[in-house]
Amino acid sequence: MPLRFEADFGAAGIDFNPYIDEVFAELTSTFLTMPRGEGFLDYPTFESGYEALKKATGGFTTITADLLIKTVYATPVTFVVIRTILGFTPPEWAYVTTERGGIEVAQGAARTLDRKMRLAGLTPHIDKGSVTDVRIKAMVAVAVSLLEEGAGEIDNTVIVHRLDKVDTAKGIRSLRPVADLGVPYPVLLYERFLGRPFATHRDAVSELVGDVVESAVESVLAKGGVSNRKTKRAERINGFDQAPDFIVPSEFNPAVIIEAKLTEDDGTARDKVARVQNLRAIRDREGKNYEIVACIAGRGFKVRREDIRRLLEATDGKVFTLETVDRLLECTRIRDFVTRI
Repeated sequence: MPLRFEADFGAAGIDFNPYIDEVFAELTSTFLTMPRGEGFLDYPTFESGYEALKKATGGFTTITADLLIKTVYATPVTFVVIRTILGFTPPEWAYVTTERGGIEVAQGAARTLDRKMRLAGLTPHIDKGSVTDVRIKAMVAVAVSLLEEGAGEIDNTVIVHRLDKVDTAKGIRSLRPVADLGVPYPVLLYERFLGRPFATHRDAVSELVGDVVESAVESVLAKGGVSNRKTKRAERINGFDQAPDFIVPSEFNPAVIIEAKLTEDDGTARDKVARVQNLRAIRDREGKNYEIVACIAGRGFKVRREDIRRLLEATDGKVFTLETVDRLLECTRIRDFVTRI
């Protein structure tokens, strides 16, 4: 059987199954690991922020907006600790601040601020009276208000209140014993179940996760000294509805276009396959002759055999995985642009 990179997928009666099996065998999942990224908050720093907050409040016996704001400026990571006690994402905290605090905090601004506080960690923040400082104070003040109220009286057979947690259900009264005595392991597990472990970090590095395949392609092209154009996200390129990830040698005279995609979800995989098919449709409609190449990774592509069949058809077999990405230089028209061996 010829390599899938060399097979004629336009031939009548071609059996796709061996080639699909071949791609499936190369695909592996990456969901157990994530890029650390510079914004990752390690446990020692988080714990230091928690202890600074606990000390400043006398074991959570005295909680006022002024006291917490002072603590946040002295130890910025306590800002993240407060958010974690609330159980909110940065955009959620921004929304409730806008709603209750009389200060508009955009979701993007909240994400940027949260990241800034993570990166600052234990380095004191200086109050310059800026818009950011106004937002910090408003968000902390609203947090104190929420902690004082707790979940209140609710009909938990009908709704679930976000503050109906072991440490905030009764407001500060719930927080103190948890800080003093800790929580039973089943309680920790239950709240982890509700909150998903590593969810915040996974969201924060989602772009880095997707960059795994792009980085592999970029490395291979650089190794071969291949001229190429790596496009930016949401960039517009003439002749394409959506810009491909790489164009060899350039968008002005494309010989090869490369889509580099990673997904751990089968629904997303279907969308990414459709994107490659669209590129093929554009090429055929406009009578171009550039080669379409797909570089894929992740278990999402390993769910539907039909997805891989469509991908093989759209690329004439030029489907590479992280295991075979190094063969880009020899098994595609990229070989014509290699300047280093």
